[in-house]
Amino acid sequence: MDYLENLFSVKGKIALVTGGATGIGRMVATALVNGGATVLIASRKGDACVAVAEELNSLDAPGSAVGFAGDVGTEEGIAALVAEVKAHTDALHILVNNAGVTWGEPLDTFPHMAWHKVMNINVGGLFTLTRELLPLLDAVSTDADPARIINLGSVMGTQPVAEGAYSYSASKAAVHHLTRILANEFARRRITVNAFAPGPFQSKMTAFATASDEQAAKVGKGVPLGRIGSPDDIAGATLYLCGKGGSYISGAILPLDGGLSVYSSMGLFAHALE
Repeated sequence: MDYLENLFSVKGKIALVTGGATGIGRMVATALVNGGATVLIASRKGDACVAVAEELNSLDAPGSAVGFAGDVGTEEGIAALVAEVKAHTDALHILVNNAGVTWGEPLDTFPHMAWHKVMNINVGGLFTLTRELLPLLDAVSTDADPARIINLGSVMGTQPVAEGAYSYSASKAAVHHLTRILANEFARRRITVNAFAPGPFQSKMTAFATASDEQAAKVGKGVPLGRIGSPDDIAGATLYLCGKGGSYISGAILPLDGGLSVYSSMGLFAHALE
């Protein structure tokens, strides 16, 4: 266990998880608390963040959590969030940019405003918050143990599919590219930057299709591995990238999608050989 703890523990580290009260953000926060980190959980709904932090603190886990409100949708909101983070710590080992929004509507009626809202939060907010927190990340980054940034992308930013969420899919492709750009620029600062590209998981954002176990099972039939993602899938990837075992990985877009990103029904010659 000492060997495994050395590779995957985040004991003593301080993390910020935006959008950490629900869905994948909550899964990430839970993993980090169980791994020994102090986790700051922020979202627009501060009360929900406080409630989740209280639940995590009741787990008898080696880490702990603090919840408060934080909005990455405006410059003023980001400034307030950064000030709140600085009120709790003068150093940040892990930043998880999970906060995001979506918009689904048919092509013929898809509104222009849906582009501004989604791109502003999913890409612009991620970029500005990351930039403003660089001094806290710089404060702890070393050659042996870089500070870590994980951005939330999506398999919809990898595959050419929208299903009505045009601005969301494009924003996640932008997140993937921005992740690679920042990984390149931040390497000299000894900060790793990676992204998750999840497939379907149960969350508030996907509740329209995964709210019940029956719905989730139906969605899972369209995944090559035959199921949707679970909290353990997020936890394992989080502790890997944030622990010592992930200290040499930067610029990766990790496909947590059950094989969707490499799935293809196209056969060049298969039908001719039948």
